[in-house]
Amino acid sequence: VQLQASGGGLVQSGGSLRLSCTASGFRLDSYVIGWFRQAPGKEREGVSSISSTGKSTYYADSVKGRFTVSRDNGKNTVYLEMNSLKPEDTAHYYCATSRWQGINLPIRAYENWGQGTQVTVSS
Repeated sequence: VQLQASGGGLVQSGGSLRLSCTASGFRLDSYVIGWFRQAPGKEREGVSSISSTGKSTYYADSVKGRFTVSRDNGKNTVYLEMNSLKPEDTAHYYCATSRWQGINLPIRAYENWGQGTQVTVSS
């Protein structure tokens, strides 16, 4: 059972990246998927989440209007499209699964955490 975030990289301010969260050994379609990020010296923070069906989504205020979360259950993948990136978006990004109901869940609701992917936005 493994969860993996990928798609990070170095991008200039104003640029875009698309992160993917994939799973091996289990299906993602019965889980809420959350995206989190952690910058050096800061606590891990929730960025976005999506319900198991994809019908409900949540965004932190800091990314609302710039990031879009989606999922393709047929491909067992969840995406985080990040546009208009800012230097303050620089962080290690993680995806995680939760069986809880709802969208804006506390971090303790998430049980499986993937290896993260680094996003660096230069000014």
